[in-house]
Amino acid sequence: MNKLIDGEWHTDVQGSTGEDGEFQREETTFRDWIRDDPDARFQPEAGRYHLYVSYACPWAHRTLLARSLKGLDDAITVDVVDPSRAEDGWQFTPEKPGCTPDTVNGDNYLREVYVKADPDATCRVTVPVLWDKREGTIVNNESQEILRMLDVAMDGVATRDVDLYPEGYRDEVDRIIDDIYEPINNGVYRAGFAGSQEAYDRAVTDLFDALDHWDAALADRRYLAGDRLTEADVCMFTTLIRFDHVYHTHFKCNVRAIHEYDNLWPYLRDLYQTPGVAETVDMDHIKEHYYTTHPGVNPTRIIARGPDLDFEAPHDREELPGDPPADLLALA
Repeated sequence: MNKLIDGEWHTDVQGSTGEDGEFQREETTFRDWIRDDPDARFQPEAGRYHLYVSYACPWAHRTLLARSLKGLDDAITVDVVDPSRAEDGWQFTPEKPGCTPDTVNGDNYLREVYVKADPDATCRVTVPVLWDKREGTIVNNESQEILRMLDVAMDGVATRDVDLYPEGYRDEVDRIIDDIYEPINNGVYRAGFAGSQEAYDRAVTDLFDALDHWDAALADRRYLAGDRLTEADVCMFTTLIRFDHVYHTHFKCNVRAIHEYDNLWPYLRDLYQTPGVAETVDMDHIKEHYYTTHPGVNPTRIIARGPDLDFEAPHDREELPGDPPADLLALA
């Protein structure tokens, strides 16, 4: 595993699998917040903040979705790293389709951005990264917290009236996000990076028990929290959209495919067809990243060709109570 230790890049750090073979995700490091408070160091302002992302990463994808759905495209700039991550970590390769240079700091590698924020950083170098151009530092690199900041703290500079954390739903949204994180969002990684048969079996059982549960729940509700599109759907979407193309094969999550589910499959198509969503999905980046970046899982680095799925096919979910926010419907 690659990691910064005291600001120096190391490529031979012990991996993130425990003695029992369970994949163990490290905590993120930068955990400051944008707050609508005159005394806050980081305040909501258009043009001040920047996202470093990968189109391939489901965690970074959450922040791209919030930025798009809220209409923060002009308020928050974005740079996109190369989908393939080698020994030097996430790299800026603007010559590749869909990738950009580092337009803020002019660096070649994302690890250099981390060291600018903390010269003694000891952490993994992950996406997304929320950067403050005024302070010249990282605000936060935890996806769920960045999603919440873009949705709530930056609401005053958003150009669309889209509330993904509405009053009256917040406890339920928080509960669902917690409920899907370990078995589904992280569960695919627990299966894919398992170091023992027992750890893999536990992860896959948890994963498909949870998918079965939510497939049943979505039979009579349009969204996870009921009749409103919320942050919970954002968190579910970024795992489901990758599932059949990479997790099913690459991570051995092959008990069922999402397109075989009665409700999860049309639910996924419904979300994909919501204005502002499809343009955040780059399946070429997704497949290149997973199949070429984990040599321990796929040593040949051959990219699987299929499946051929139609995310634009009719879904009939509009017959259930609830609609996307009016500002999004106006874009359709």
